[in-house]
Amino acid sequence: MTLRLRGPRLGVGLLLAGAVGLAACTPAPPEPAARESTPPSSGPRQFTAGAPGVGDDYFPRYGNAGYDVTRYTVKIRYDPARDRLTGTTTVQATATADLSSFNLDLAGLTVRKVTVDGAPARHARTGDELVVTPAAGLPSGNGFSAEVDYEGEPAPLRNEALGSGGFRATSDGAVALGQPESASTWFPVNDHPSDKATYEFEITVPEGLTAVSNGVPVGRSTRAGWTTWKWAERSPMASYLSTVAIGEFRVTQGEHKGRPVFSAVTTKVPQGAADASIARTVEVADYLEGVFGPYPFGAYGGVVVSEPGIGYALETQSRPVYAASFFQRGENTGVVAHELAHQWFGNSVTLTRWRDIWLNEGMATYAEWLWEEHRGGRTAQQSFDAEYLGASEQLWRVAPGKPGPENLFSSSVYRRGAMTVHALRTTVGDRAFFEIVRAWGADRRDGNATTADFVAFAERVAGRQLDALFDAWLHGTERPERPAPR
Repeated sequence: MTLRLRGPRLGVGLLLAGAVGLAACTPAPPEPAARESTPPSSGPRQFTAGAPGVGDDYFPRYGNAGYDVTRYTVKIRYDPARDRLTGTTTVQATATADLSSFNLDLAGLTVRKVTVDGAPARHARTGDELVVTPAAGLPSGNGFSAEVDYEGEPAPLRNEALGSGGFRATSDGAVALGQPESASTWFPVNDHPSDKATYEFEITVPEGLTAVSNGVPVGRSTRAGWTTWKWAERSPMASYLSTVAIGEFRVTQGEHKGRPVFSAVTTKVPQGAADASIARTVEVADYLEGVFGPYPFGAYGGVVVSEPGIGYALETQSRPVYAASFFQRGENTGVVAHELAHQWFGNSVTLTRWRDIWLNEGMATYAEWLWEEHRGGRTAQQSFDAEYLGASEQLWRVAPGKPGPENLFSSSVYRRGAMTVHALRTTVGDRAFFEIVRAWGADRRDGNATTADFVAFAERVAGRQLDALFDAWLHGTERPERPAPR
C-alpha cells in the first residue's frame, strides 16, 4: 500500500499520514489459529462454536476460526441513486473443527436469509459478526457451502490503523477499498489474510456505468437498463485485496503475454499523466518479473479514482487502485512499481499476521528504488544512503518488525523496511540476494508467511546466520550500523 504523506513520500503499498509512534515491546504472540483438520476422536463428536477471531495479536477479532474458505461467489446489485446494495454471497469452505456454529464478518448490512448446504440456517448478529447456526453440526474435514442474502446501505468502517476503509458511495457510483479491512462492508467474509480463497464477482450496476473488480474479466451483459460485470480471481487472494470500483471511467483493454490487461481511469480527472502512468503497467511488471520471477497472476491493470478520503494507493490483487493525486505533478511510475511489486510481496506471498507487514511494504519500497535505478536515476545504494543519513531519530524508535497496530503504516515500516532489504543485499552480496527474492516468491507462491519464515529462508539460501542483521534492522530501536557497500 502506498500512503500519501506530507513531506517526503513513503513507499507504495498503503501510504498513510500520521505521526510515527513508539512501538510497544511485547513477548512474541502465538500464531493465528491453525487451519489443519482435527483428527477424528474415538468418542462421540463434540460440536462447538467457531471462535470470532483468528488470534492475530494486533487485531484479535479479525477473521474467524474453525473453517478454511476455498471460494467466494459474490453477486451484488448496487443502485447509486438510492445508495442501495443487495447481494447474495456463497462461501465454500472446509470445517477445521467440529462446528456447531461459525462466524462471518459482515458490517452494517441486513441479512435476509442464510442456508448451509441448501438447508435453512439460523443467523444472528453480534456487532459486525454474523453468527450462523446450521441445522446440523459441521464435522471437521468436511466441506460445506453457506449462502447469505443481504441488503442495505453500505458504509465504510473506521479502521484502527488506517482510518476509514470499505465500501463508500461516490458522486458517480461507489468504491470499496481499504487495509487492513474492507471486504466485510460489502460481502460476508472471513476477513483476515491468513485465510486466502479464490473469488468470482458479479456486479450489477445501471447501464452506462463501469464496474471493475479483481482478476480476469469474464464477460458482461445488459438487461432492462442494468449491466452485470463478471470477474474471476482464480489465484488465492486475501480478503483485504478485494475491490470494486463503480463509476464513469476511461477503459483500456488489451493483452500481454497471453493475459488480459484491463485498466480504468476516472473521467473526473483530465486525460493525461494518470492514463500515461497506468499505460506503463506491463512495462513495469516485465522489469519486476526479471527481478522477482514470473508474474504471479492471470491479469494486469490498474484503476485510478478521485475521491475524498482516498489519498493512497492499494495493491488490490491483479489490478491496483491509485488515488488520482499521485499523478497531479505528472507521470508517476514509481507508485506503479510499488503496487506491482506487491503482487509478489503481499499478494502472492501474503503475511500470516499483521505484525509482519514490513515484508510487504519494505520489499515494495525497495522495488521503487530498483525501478528508479533501472530508469537511470539514483542507484539503490544512493537511495539507501539518502534514507539512512536523512532519517530522523523518531524513525529509528519504531521497529518495523514489531510496529504495533498504531504504527502499522508508519514511515518506519516502509523506509526502514526497505533499508533492511538493502542491508540484507549488502551483507550477502547480489548473487545470493537476488536468488533469495526470486526463490522466495516461487517457494511461497499463493501462500502465507511470517518474518521468521523469511529469515530462515534467507539464511538457507545465503548459507549463513543472519539473526544479528535482522535483529538490528527490524527489532532494534536505535540506528543500526551502516553496512559497508560491497
